[in-house]
Amino acid sequence: MYDLYHPRIFELASDIAHQGRLKHPHGSSTKVSKICGSSVSMDVCLDGGAISAFGIEIEACALGQAAAAILAQHALGATLQDVLAARDGLRAMLKENEEPPQGRFWELRHLQGVRDYPQRHVSTLLAFDAAVEALEQAAALAVSGATSA
Repeated sequence: MYDLYHPRIFELASDIAHQGRLKHPHGSSTKVSKICGSSVSMDVCLDGGAISAFGIEIEACALGQAAAAILAQHALGATLQDVLAARDGLRAMLKENEEPPQGRFWELRHLQGVRDYPQRHVSTLLAFDAAVEALEQAAALAVSGATSA
């Protein structure tokens, strides 16, 4: 069994990079947990399919903040596929007892203790769900912009 709260969770939660909204994002998303009221708003800009600018505002528990911090720390240069794989890996780790995600977002392993607390799953996934939505929106804009030019 993993500890739900341990020092690295609090370190991550206290140091979230790229806080604040972008002025002219290519994609944006706001997600709110109906269970606990946690919320995250996120903006992204893409360049060549990779995140070139990232902004986040979050009001969540330490677990949601830790997940958001891991995302924000490694967002620049990530692609939609990278974030999808991390989100799906995090979900599988929490809900299906799978191994933690590897690669760019490897620090999600620190959230393994959340798997024993299903009521905390939504807030822990919130930032990655918002990132996927914002990236899908940005990718759709890039495709429509490319076809209309």
